[in-house]
Amino acid sequence: MQLSPNFSLAEFTASATAKAQKIDNSPNAQQIAAMQLLCAKVLEPLRAHYGKPVRVTSGYRSPALCVAVGSTVKSQHALGEAADLEVVGVDNFTAATFIRDALPFDQLILENYVRGQHDSGWIHVSYRAGSLRHEALTYSRRTFFTGLLS
Repeated sequence: MQLSPNFSLAEFTASATAKAQKIDNSPNAQQIAAMQLLCAKVLEPLRAHYGKPVRVTSGYRSPALCVAVGSTVKSQHALGEAADLEVVGVDNFTAATFIRDALPFDQLILENYVRGQHDSGWIHVSYRAGSLRHEALTYSRRTFFTGLLS
């Protein structure tokens, strides 16, 4: 099933942890609709801007999978509203800055990025129907900052 022209349900639900631990990672219709909205509002425009594939490294996670990977059942991943990603061939800092400045989002986190290391870290972005927080953050394993790119 395609969520949008360039993103499939299979890539949003793929998980080595779910496979290894035999965790059902099947979303319901409401979660699929949320993923479609995320793709339409954020991921497809991001791909169009750079003209390069956007690789989803973690999309939908069932509540059981969230727990298995050390997250929480309250994660927007469990609602189908979030994805962790990289734009192929684009520095994560650059892509995160573009999302922050040009696209609608609920939460944006540049995670474990090291300046000067092009492929370090990843981008977490979420979108939800209704009011958006437009919360932009950076996160590293040692510290949590309140402002993106601070």
